[in-house]
Amino acid sequence: MERKPRIAFFLPARKGSQRVKNKNTRTFAGIEGGLLANKLQQLLQTERIDEIILSTNDEECLRIGERYARQSPRLRVERRPDELCLDSTNLQDLISYVPTVTDAEHILWGHVTTPLAGAEEYDAAVEAYIKALGEGYDSLVGVSELRNFLLDASGRLINNTTPLPWPRTQDLAPLYEINHTVFLASREIYVSQRNRLGQHPALFVMDKIHSLDIDWEEDFTIAESLMLARQAKKG
Repeated sequence: MERKPRIAFFLPARKGSQRVKNKNTRTFAGIEGGLLANKLQQLLQTERIDEIILSTNDEECLRIGERYARQSPRLRVERRPDELCLDSTNLQDLISYVPTVTDAEHILWGHVTTPLAGAEEYDAAVEAYIKALGEGYDSLVGVSELRNFLLDASGRLINNTTPLPWPRTQDLAPLYEINHTVFLASREIYVSQRNRLGQHPALFVMDKIHSLDIDWEEDFTIAESLMLARQAKKG
């Protein structure tokens, strides 16, 4: 029987948010512990993730994380060095830090701020990643498709490959936006390239709802409304 590769989920949750106050821990859709608690609940429901690493310097995040860690040995809470939690911290320095807290062969980097992407999406991403490796890709990234009239700063339509000035939107060349749900690559890429993606990533296309990333206060409100609607539907 072929051995499945070991996959770790790296979940950063830095103290402080300049745009959304207490973004990670304030109550979200009735969930005490907020976005962080929601994400930990989702991750603990996955089947293809072997280890979950919460990396934070925030005391409230540490408290919430330890509460969930007592429920499952898969979850480990790591206090991140303060020098890796600054607004000025270089992302590559944080990327280089990740292999020091896990020896997993592959690392899935995700974010607390994508509350509508859950266990089903993460397990599907892992399956897609394993398949993509066999097809010559070296990593996988979550994206949402943009198929609309997109202009550059000069007003030029950048994704019209047809001879028509105003083609149907479905005839426009699709572009893809990274949605911050999934960055999945091997440990080797983290070490040798100091990157969370390789040179030839596969695209894991997700719908708009599962792609929602909270960056502004209005994003929080929208995501909370969608989560409450999901909860009501489940009964």
